[in-house]
Amino acid sequence: MKPLPLLWLLALLTAWPVSAVFRQAPEPELRELMQRTVADAESFQDRFEAEVWLLDMSTRLKRYVPDPQERLTLLRLVHQEASKAGLKPDIVLALIHAESHFDRFAISSVGAQGMMQVMPFWKAELGRPQDNLTDNATNLRYGCTILSYYLKKENGDINRALARYNGSLGKQHYPAKVIGFWQDFWYVKP
Repeated sequence: MKPLPLLWLLALLTAWPVSAVFRQAPEPELRELMQRTVADAESFQDRFEAEVWLLDMSTRLKRYVPDPQERLTLLRLVHQEASKAGLKPDIVLALIHAESHFDRFAISSVGAQGMMQVMPFWKAELGRPQDNLTDNATNLRYGCTILSYYLKKENGDINRALARYNGSLGKQHYPAKVIGFWQDFWYVKP
């Protein structure tokens, strides 16, 4: 399913009768959770941007992360860490989709851990053996920092940066997979 363009979604929402919007409103618990999440989402330009992005991405992520609170917490973390690292949050979601299918306890055959499949040797490199790579905040901080570094090293070439991230520089399978997930599921038009 292709994501709806943001402007089309906004036009649709403003064109609906007020009663249709209220019929589509989430349960009070979800509304309250969204309000708290938006309030805590310091990486957004404004509240409206936070609400639109979180609602859009939450809808897309629901099949992988069914619990609304867990989903919104994850999305806030993804947006925050991606923004800190100078990355687009939707490309980070695509990378997570490719790497772990949003399983925070995923471990690869070579030992990479967590949603972004970070290699544990990074903990020793940083002198932080206590860090838990299955903790989403830690995993996202490591993974986004690594991807951002490779993107700078490759002068903005996302294909080469993704291949470096995956340890498959010179091959196109992995970058094509991530870009495919990005275009098919996570891309947000600016």
